[in-house]
Amino acid sequence: MGGVLVWGAMTALAFAQPGQCTVTGYGTFDCDVAVDGGGLSFALPDGDILAFTLVEPELGIGYVIASDAKPGQSPNEMAGFAPVADKPGCWARDEFEFCAMVSAGEGM
Repeated sequence: MGGVLVWGAMTALAFAQPGQCTVTGYGTFDCDVAVDGGGLSFALPDGDILAFTLVEPELGIGYVIASDAKPGQSPNEMAGFAPVADKPGCWARDEFEFCAMVSAGEGM
């Protein structure tokens, strides 16, 4: 699949583009990646949402938001994500890694 790094096209307004995601425990799957000026989000195969934001140029925080989350319910926070060497679009911490690529030719 031809792809474009999600990070290369962040804008101030959120929008979603079709892509392909890989997440520890889920494998590789088609996804719609929403990006904005500070991060990205996409649905996991089980309906939960993975959201990610940069807090420094090489450091990010991930959140898993349950598909059945209620107002006021906190997401599962995972701090300490760093870019994965030789794997563009991939971030990892401990034993958890995710990659998000959008399809080439989708306006990015």
